[in-house]
Amino acid sequence: MMKKNPVVAVVGATGAVGREMLDTLVRRNFPHAEVRALASSRSAGSKVEFGSKTLTVQELTEDSFVGVDLALFSAGGSTSEKFAPCAVKSGCVVVDNSSAWRMDPAVPLVVPEVNPDDLSWHKGIIANPNCSTIQMVVALKPIHDAARIKRVVVSTYQAVSGTGQKAIVELENQVRQLFNGQESTNSVYPHRIAFNCLPQIDVFLDNEYTKEEMKMVLETKKIMGDDSIRLTATTVRVPVFYGHSESVNIETEKKLTSKEARAILSQAPGVRVLDNPGEKIYPMPILAAGEDETFVGRIREDESIENGLNMFIVADNIRKGAALNAVQIAEVLLERGLLRIA
Repeated sequence: MMKKNPVVAVVGATGAVGREMLDTLVRRNFPHAEVRALASSRSAGSKVEFGSKTLTVQELTEDSFVGVDLALFSAGGSTSEKFAPCAVKSGCVVVDNSSAWRMDPAVPLVVPEVNPDDLSWHKGIIANPNCSTIQMVVALKPIHDAARIKRVVVSTYQAVSGTGQKAIVELENQVRQLFNGQESTNSVYPHRIAFNCLPQIDVFLDNEYTKEEMKMVLETKKIMGDDSIRLTATTVRVPVFYGHSESVNIETEKKLTSKEARAILSQAPGVRVLDNPGEKIYPMPILAAGEDETFVGRIREDESIENGLNMFIVADNIRKGAALNAVQIAEVLLERGLLRIA
């Protein structure tokens, strides 16, 4: 049993996800004795908002976690690889938003609506999955439980905020440049993103898939706890600021009608069904931005195979795809007595 509220640190507190983590801790009234904002030396001394308070950002060092019980990391893989073990050594539990620990067999990869029980075997580090994976498995899990998924084909339409603040600024600048008759400039992406779609997210691998696509494949199997699920992905960056969209085709062992799937998803935790084509009601990024739920719609039977379903899944990639999922993990740790308090 927890006898006191934890001391919480947010690593990468000046970034888009770090700021959202701070906001989410406030919105969800996460119990805390103290919250510390940590970032690189160049951000040290700057200020970030935490509800009605203003926190002064402290420089991240190997000694930053003395007296800290829980650390939410969103500062990139290399930072996590260096500092997460330091945090654990100090008796702190880490929830890491980078890809550094996701496929480590000793590290749970958790979406609380899907596999919260995996938190019971953590050794100090818990990995937050990729944003595009999180929203997909929230919708896949109830379907898998009902009819067992055999295969998934997913195409994503991912917002620029998934790349970070510099990408948001680049899209803004390019739109202004083009509307003013100027030639657009790009440095974040290999091609112009304004009024364009880029079928490349992250680097290409030897199998000709991108790293982002293989993240979805491997992470889904780990989170769902089923290596037999076959999955193929095409991930695309689109000129949207917030909200990842996914067109998902599912093949199941047992037949599910669209009506049955809709009923199952309507009862699923973290899911909001928006599915009334006659009234032009379906998930869109502009509806999901700033919301916590994963939106699912366009649920229909795939007429090309015997047991197939199509659906469209949308979520705010900064919230459910990152900050919210991390805080939800922390809530489960606290609720189940899995957060070690120094």
